Amino acid sequence: MSHLNILSFKYNLAKLRSKAGRRRIGRALSARDRQFSDLSTYRPDEEEMRKVFGMIAGQPRGVNKRDLQLLLERFGKADAAAEARRMLCVADHNKDGYMDLEEFMEVHRNGVQLGDIRRAFFVFDRDGDGRISAEEVMAVLRKLGQSCGLDDCREMVREVDRNGDGFVDMDDFMAMMTRPRRRP
Repeated sequence: MSHLNILSFKYNLAKLRSKAGRRRIGRALSARDRQFSDLSTYRPDEEEMRKVFGMIAGQPRGVNKRDLQLLLERFGKADAAAEARRMLCVADHNKDGYMDLEEFMEVHRNGVQLGDIRRAFFVFDRDGDGRISAEEVMAVLRKLGQSCGLDDCREMVREVDRNGDGFVDMDDFMAMMTRPRRRP
């Protein structure tokens, strides 16, 4: 469901935010441990998907076209209205004008393609240098209407920065997004 890439991104963003304040997780998956094919998929955690849905939904009924359009506009999508309409058309099975939680979960039933995770990386990598800084994380979170201080963003980066250079590179990002979630 290529028209729903922004939903996958929003899920990944919520997962990144949830890493703040946790202790470092052990060995992450190496390139050898996982396939980097864009056709490979990652099965998202249902509990986290529910949280993401709650962040996107502007109405108790669920996510409507306006919710999606606003999200796309925040990221400068030129054809945000048309894209939001296409996304809702794909996901709104009962055609009530809203994507409810069940429909949202159905969109992600077969997982999130690793290519979508890569595209999410480039949303964060605003200067295009191949790595994500704490300042870039903060800028993206602010675009999404989230309040997060620079120190919190630095902690998020530290949580996934395996080589200690103060940045998240593509390998760090992919490992973070595809490793199993640890339960408290």
